[in-house]
Amino acid sequence: MANLGGQALPAAVWNWSGGYIGGHVGGGYGQTSFSNPFGPSIYGDVVDVPAFVAGGQIGYNWQNNRWVFGLELDASTAVASGSNTCLAASHLFVSANCNAGPNFFAAGAGRIGYAFAALGQTLAYLKAGVAWQNNQGDVVNNFEGGDLPQEKTHFDYGRIGGVIGLGVEQTLTPAWSVNVEYDYLYFGGPSVPTASTLQFPPFAVLPANATNLSSSYHIGKVGLNYHFGADAAGAPRSDAPLYAKSAGSGQPIPYAPGWSFEAGSRLWLSRGRFQWDPSAVPYGSTEDPSILISRLTYHRLDGLSGEIFGRVDSPWGVFLKSNLGIGGFNKGKINDEDWIPHLGVSYQNTLSGQSNGRFAYYTADAGYDFLRGATYKIGSFVGWASYSQTSDSTGLIGVTHPDLSLAPGDERIVGSQDTQWNAPRIGVSAEAMLTERWRLNADVAYLPWTTFLGRDYHLLRPKTTFAEQRGNGGGGVQLEGILSYLISDNFSVGVGGRYWAMWTKTDADSMGCGNGCIGHSRGFAKYSMERWGMFLQASYKLN
Repeated sequence: MANLGGQALPAAVWNWSGGYIGGHVGGGYGQTSFSNPFGPSIYGDVVDVPAFVAGGQIGYNWQNNRWVFGLELDASTAVASGSNTCLAASHLFVSANCNAGPNFFAAGAGRIGYAFAALGQTLAYLKAGVAWQNNQGDVVNNFEGGDLPQEKTHFDYGRIGGVIGLGVEQTLTPAWSVNVEYDYLYFGGPSVPTASTLQFPPFAVLPANATNLSSSYHIGKVGLNYHFGADAAGAPRSDAPLYAKSAGSGQPIPYAPGWSFEAGSRLWLSRGRFQWDPSAVPYGSTEDPSILISRLTYHRLDGLSGEIFGRVDSPWGVFLKSNLGIGGFNKGKINDEDWIPHLGVSYQNTLSGQSNGRFAYYTADAGYDFLRGATYKIGSFVGWASYSQTSDSTGLIGVTHPDLSLAPGDERIVGSQDTQWNAPRIGVSAEAMLTERWRLNADVAYLPWTTFLGRDYHLLRPKTTFAEQRGNGGGGVQLEGILSYLISDNFSVGVGGRYWAMWTKTDADSMGCGNGCIGHSRGFAKYSMERWGMFLQASYKLN
């Protein structure tokens, strides 16, 4: 990095005018909402949809002094998966399982920005325009107590909506720039048919109806742009910082690659979620495993964790980085839903609290910086992510059936859940000095495969029962962005945000067990988790 004791170069505005083309990776969190044609819902109707995106962009800028105006087109493919209960207007009829996930986004937007820093090489901008998505999914009746198959409806549609966003773009060389961007996208949706369903008691068939969809997404992206007409010889390595010079010298400080090590600690304030969807479909069946007999959703798991992190950079551009954290929570809820009309109950929902929560995690990556200079480094990496969590469920309130409730004030432990997630990571890491003291870091990782192990305990029964849980496949996304301030050449403090999500395939499995698991059969299931929040960090760097 540049010598912080240096002086700023004379003011001169970097020229952002011209065309550019580039690529991006990112991800984030979205929601698809389903209206209920049967009346206000007891629970559900909003599907949380984590997503990973990757794509490209092309645009053109016009600069007037330090103001920059532009137009940009971008397109992204998406990997996304989400599900939740929907159409649950009454406990007297079988509600549905709604699945949704976009697979493509496109947008056309105008941008307005201001170039700051001594040379105007840092561009902060706002954007707004039109967007388009392709969204797909199903509305699947949950278990109706009879023979399979059951009715369901499928949707696959494109819709025009809007996008607003903001970002920071930093020049690396005359030809290359990197940007970090946040986008909010909103879309209306079509009217989607719903299948007929059963009411019990009294027994009746509710006719088919329709639900109206809408969706919104919060997406973070890291992009790399090539600017036409610029000095391509300046890429991929730059030997001169953009804004600093050595004390007493008129020449920029040359970039001298060498070994460096940065380590520090973080305090992460976060919220978590875990969902288990046991299927009514027999294990090995070819029927849709999205037909559920139960669903357990752990949500609002607000926790605090501490972690340590470090990164080693070599003279050859190879780097190693890792973090390790542990935390806890004593807040949260679990909604336990059941569809058991064969036992006389069409829909049942109970609510419990959460206590004694603990979670631990680590990531470990190895990568290579394919663009590197005195004030920036852009690299790709492969690695591993691990996350584990345990908590106890306390108390019991019958949401649909008050007679299931424990006495007020009875906060005994009624169940517990242990989870363990592991996944490979493939990602991009970017770092750029925005000014002499402000630094921006961003990481985006795609998880192409997950493995999950868990155990659920039900304690409020004549005999303790538990379920062994296993899953794989699926996917995930992990995002992280940090803005830090260098107090000295070596010591910095910063604030950051993080979003993690993982999910398995819908045909993962679980095994309900009593006294041991002998003689018990497997069942289909799907598992998913999220944890997101803000953190504070302090770090020290040795060159």
